[in-house]
Amino acid sequence: MADFLAENNQCGQNLLRLASRGNAIIAELLRLADFIPSVFRLDNRFDQIKYGEILSDFSYFRSSEYFDNKIESRPELQDLDEEFRENHIEILTRFYQAFASVHKYVTDLNRFLEDLEEGVYIQQTMESVLLNEDGKQLMCEVLYLYGVMLLVIDIRIDGTVRERMLVSYYRYSAQKSSAGDSNIDDVCKLLRSSGFSNQPGAKRPPGYPESYFNRVPISSEYVNMVIGRLRSDDVYNQISAYPLPEHRSTALATQASMLYMILYFEPDILHNQQAKMREIVDKHFPDNWVIGVYMGITVNLLDAWGPYRAAITALNNTLDSSNVREQSMKYAKKLDRLHPLLEKYLKEGVLKEEFVLDNIPKLMNCMRECNVTLRWLMLHTSNLPPSAIGNKRCKQILDQVLSDCQYKPLGVFQLLLSTSQFEFMLKELFKQMLSEKQSKWEAYKKEGQERMQELADVFSGTKPLTRVDKNENLQAWFTEMSKQITSLGYDDSTSAGRKIVQLIQAMEEVQEFHQLESNLQVKQFLADTRRYLHQMIRTINIKEEVLISIQIVADLSYAWQIIDRHGNYTGYMQEGIKKDPSLVIKLRATFLKMASALDLPLMRINQANSLDLMSVSQYYSGELVAYVRKVLQIIPQTMFSLLANIIRLLTNQIREVPTRLEKEKMKEYAQLDERYQVAKLTHSISIFTEGILMMKTTLVGIIKIDPKQLLEDGIRKELVWQVAHALHQGLMISPKAKVSELLPRLDQLGEQMDGFRRSFEYIQDYVNIYGLKIWQEEVSRIINYNVEQECNSFLRTKVQDWESIYQSTAIPIPRFAPVDESVNFIGRLAREILRITDPRSTAYIDQMKAWYDNRTKVEICNRTLFQKLHKAVGSFGLSGLDRLLCFMIVKEMQTFQSQLQKGLFRDKNWMEFFASFTKTLNPLQGVVNQPQKLYAQAVSKTSKAFQPFLDSILKVGQMQLLRRQICYELNTSCKFDSKFLASALQTMNNALLADIERHYQDPSLPYPKEENPLMYELTSYLEAAGFHNPLMKIYITTQRVPYFPLFNFLLVISQLPKLVYSKVISGMVSKKPADHLDSPPFIVGCYTVLKQFHTDNINYFLAFLGQYVRSNVDAISSMKNPELTHDVLNVLVFLEDFIFYSGMSRKTVESFIPNYIFDEFRTQYTQ
Repeated sequence: MADFLAENNQCGQNLLRLASRGNAIIAELLRLADFIPSVFRLDNRFDQIKYGEILSDFSYFRSSEYFDNKIESRPELQDLDEEFRENHIEILTRFYQAFASVHKYVTDLNRFLEDLEEGVYIQQTMESVLLNEDGKQLMCEVLYLYGVMLLVIDIRIDGTVRERMLVSYYRYSAQKSSAGDSNIDDVCKLLRSSGFSNQPGAKRPPGYPESYFNRVPISSEYVNMVIGRLRSDDVYNQISAYPLPEHRSTALATQASMLYMILYFEPDILHNQQAKMREIVDKHFPDNWVIGVYMGITVNLLDAWGPYRAAITALNNTLDSSNVREQSMKYAKKLDRLHPLLEKYLKEGVLKEEFVLDNIPKLMNCMRECNVTLRWLMLHTSNLPPSAIGNKRCKQILDQVLSDCQYKPLGVFQLLLSTSQFEFMLKELFKQMLSEKQSKWEAYKKEGQERMQELADVFSGTKPLTRVDKNENLQAWFTEMSKQITSLGYDDSTSAGRKIVQLIQAMEEVQEFHQLESNLQVKQFLADTRRYLHQMIRTINIKEEVLISIQIVADLSYAWQIIDRHGNYTGYMQEGIKKDPSLVIKLRATFLKMASALDLPLMRINQANSLDLMSVSQYYSGELVAYVRKVLQIIPQTMFSLLANIIRLLTNQIREVPTRLEKEKMKEYAQLDERYQVAKLTHSISIFTEGILMMKTTLVGIIKIDPKQLLEDGIRKELVWQVAHALHQGLMISPKAKVSELLPRLDQLGEQMDGFRRSFEYIQDYVNIYGLKIWQEEVSRIINYNVEQECNSFLRTKVQDWESIYQSTAIPIPRFAPVDESVNFIGRLAREILRITDPRSTAYIDQMKAWYDNRTKVEICNRTLFQKLHKAVGSFGLSGLDRLLCFMIVKEMQTFQSQLQKGLFRDKNWMEFFASFTKTLNPLQGVVNQPQKLYAQAVSKTSKAFQPFLDSILKVGQMQLLRRQICYELNTSCKFDSKFLASALQTMNNALLADIERHYQDPSLPYPKEENPLMYELTSYLEAAGFHNPLMKIYITTQRVPYFPLFNFLLVISQLPKLVYSKVISGMVSKKPADHLDSPPFIVGCYTVLKQFHTDNINYFLAFLGQYVRSNVDAISSMKNPELTHDVLNVLVFLEDFIFYSGMSRKTVESFIPNYIFDEFRTQYTQ
């Protein structure tokens, strides 16, 4: 049975693969627990209102038809449900696969037990497997891991959240139709809410967790046999690593946590079997009651075993106040005793090879004491788990422990640091000695043999040595000794060791019997040889077992969570670094000690050669690296606080030295005290960075940590937090303020951002980083991420955080809670600009590039707004704002289109009216009779229906005008700040367009293929540099709409009477402020809407307007005073502006309206 895990042993391999899978499933569950979409919690009012009707717990299964019908009967719910499915099906599938793997795991475990019982594995029975060392361990582990899975699911993924996710998956997945074939029902039964809540003070459900653990029954005989083994045996042979009897509970800690978990599968023992429970407690929990279950999940037995009579009775002996006091005081004394001992060992030059080889038992005992003390103190002084917070007795015992051991967290932290450093040094020394073991052995052997040979030569009389006579006996003896030393074999260490001891004795005897002591040189040779033989014995005693013992003893997996969440050790680490940055070197050893916890979940995965090894290693290593980053983040944080002081001094106190300076004013400009302060602060910044760079490149799990990269990432992270916070706070604008707060806010933000950038420029050389590069990369990432999240509200398929190319786990961009309808600052900024330039309350004058208040005629904002924006949020911010406005325009266009198609053009009466009116106007080249009457009737019939369309057109026009301004600002700054980039982009663009034109003239010439990213990439560069015209952009794809030009024509002539021409501004303005109409946004909006459809629509639209003008001119020609009416003049002004904004050729319009009419209208207006 020794080869239980051999490749050809099917039983052992199946069991090993099951254990490997168990560890991988737990890692996947822990990983997913951090990615639960918040919407499934329904923990805020917005989510409850929006998604409450499409999310359900398991009550869905009682009335699924009613629930589904409710959604299908309401189009808006149907749409929301479909959108929700598109956005969440991927993550739901991942969760379901993890949940299903738990069910498959327990099913496979049961199948394995059945196969074992039925004799499928030849010569293997449950008894024989439990007699084998590996078999016994694996049989215990597979059941324990199943318990851990259930516990992790309940602690990390709330019951109702689980149910909502499972129901959503059931409804959305393709498996719904074939639910009978899949095991989704069994998965739902296993993982339905247990009623447990991990919230502080939540009451424990009755019969929990045994009822939860027994949802899938497991063979009672197997459970009892496993419990029997764990009760009586040392399953993992740990006692050899902990020889002292007082360390027994620590030696058995791993199997104690397994026993705790497995007892829930046989709750009768916990309830009624006092003898068994007494035996378990006396063996495993005589001096401890807080245990680590798996990778830092801790349990307080007093709370966990509270409802079980036999268990709590047995535990009462341990929890007796005198025992608690005795244990607390014992470990407090140990803590005081171990500090000086470790300090002695850690002094420079103490842990050298000879000292270590002579004191291995002493050093190992010290290490055991340290780790046992650390384990007890860290577990028993940590905060109570949420479930135990309401338990009075738990609180009393914790308070007693804290007072009896006079708990000093700093002392425990110091012990952790020193122990880690001590273990690290010892491990490294042993590894080095093991690697050099054979070469040193050979070197010592050679030295000893050569000396014996030399003495043989001396006594042969051939080699002269002062006053040494020839002695053939001694010559023969020394020659024989030389041969004996040569014959010593490295491989057979036991016999070699005995032989060396005999050789040493023989040398001591020959020295006495032959009176060789009188000759100093011979005596020296003999002493040297004896010393080398002693070294050979020492070297042969360097065994790998010591390293294995160190690994077992140094386990810190129980503190995986305590170290960060419970004991505030992170705070002590950061405070320590602040006082002395070189502490990072000692912390490196602590991080490596924590990394040893990875061996626990990875051991079986590695043994089984499972493909999960990489992903599980990646998860735990990633978690640990994230913790290392968290601890070391104090360095960039402190740097930034020092930087703020430097910038304050440089900006407010230190005066800039002029190019020419009078001698008398030298002292005034010297400002020595202030400059000394700056130098001092700069020096402390460089000291901090030195601290982190002292930490050598370290392998944490499977992730390599490069200190330089760590420092840069830390600086980036702090910069991102500071800038994101500044943008969030700086752009908190109250829309209710009488005078807009936007411009002063932008000034303030601009100053702040300028300060950040200047401080970065100042510090980059002192900390050896590329300041400008980091600044640009991170600011662009923050802006782009916020734009992406803001644009999500316009998208059906949202970009989730983990899918975003801008978000990062190492350098996360913070998300702030929304303060209004916008998601973040970029939305607030866009909506505030739209509010203050609203066409219903302002007038835009293109010549001034400014907006004026309709009532007071006061200027509200002009081009300086965009310059201030540029200073505050940079070119990235302007591009982001431009992109957001694009999304808003698309939304308005879609609203316009759906209103048109679903409302107006589905109405039979409207279609008949448009058809008959078109008939009346045909042919468009002609003129109509009684135009004023005809058009007035058409307008009065249609004007009421136009209001919603007018709103959309004005909004689109307003946003297009803003986009023009942003484009101009970007283009101007690009030409000033990056003239080579601007020229290169223009040249590239012109060349590409020329090539495309030539291709259309001659199709044999090349043209960029669809998969070629050239045009797409170049467009994004051109837009970022402002080389584009927003008015030429196609925003949405449209279908042919009948009578669309006629609809637009009627809309335009129904609104133009509200406008009047103003000579002062050479354009149209609103007649009355109450009309809420501004000419430029209206014209630009009309053009943009028409631009989305086929080009014929614009021609027809112009033809309708041309016919309107010609018909009216024709009608007044017979009058005495043939003057154009205001309506006609307004149409002509409209067309002039239409040509200006659209960039169309004048000839296009002149083909519909003769040139002399335009001349006449100009003459009339100048008069």
